[in-house]
Amino acid sequence: MTNGYVYDDLNDAYVCLLCNEGFEDGIIYPLDGTLYEAKKAVKRHIEDVHTSVFDYLIHLDKKYTGLTEQQREILDYFMKGFSDKEIVEAQGGGSPSTIRNHRFKLKEKEKQAKVFLTLMNLQHKSSDKKNDDKFIHFHKGAKMVDDRYAITEEEKGKVLSTYFKQGLDGQLDTFPSKEKRKVIVLQNIMTRFKVDKVYTEKEINEILKSIYSDYVTIRRYLIEYGFMNRSRDCTEYWVKG
Repeated sequence: MTNGYVYDDLNDAYVCLLCNEGFEDGIIYPLDGTLYEAKKAVKRHIEDVHTSVFDYLIHLDKKYTGLTEQQREILDYFMKGFSDKEIVEAQGGGSPSTIRNHRFKLKEKEKQAKVFLTLMNLQHKSSDKKNDDKFIHFHKGAKMVDDRYAITEEEKGKVLSTYFKQGLDGQLDTFPSKEKRKVIVLQNIMTRFKVDKVYTEKEINEILKSIYSDYVTIRRYLIEYGFMNRSRDCTEYWVKG
């Protein structure tokens, strides 16, 4: 996470964790007149597209960082190397002692986070629960995150077998009315789309028509729940990383 990329052994590629763009090992990538090997290309990509891993993460919603708006602002100043006095001047008020207090609280938050991660890692290692009891992973773009996203693998399997009677790659029998089931069904439908491709509205419609007759409703929910993004004129659609 700190680097912003990971090496995908299966595809022999360096993958950006911020947007899922991949750079295949062994291929040379020309960027602004310079040739880059895959590992350096993904680093350059992060700089050009995301500015930095810090810049990307600091602008994530509070549900991911746990930071208040004020804490984000202060942490950004710390990253830029501002002194307590300089931060007071940049904010147009306050006192250095207040900034020092923020610095102390963020350090305490860091310690708590490390302890919490250790506790969770130990719990995972010692747990004898079945995999079916584990919660499924959802995309970063998920909207309105609440208990509807608290879905276990067992729940997911039961719902998919109910609504995709012809198999996971088959057609959708009916579109569920319950929110949690909608999320599960939509997540499965997203497997029909490629992460690194931009689709026209016609292409989106054709894929969804093969899944369910009311493709307009499915398309609307994919946008509403943050599974996909679209351009303002609705001519281009893409998977939300």
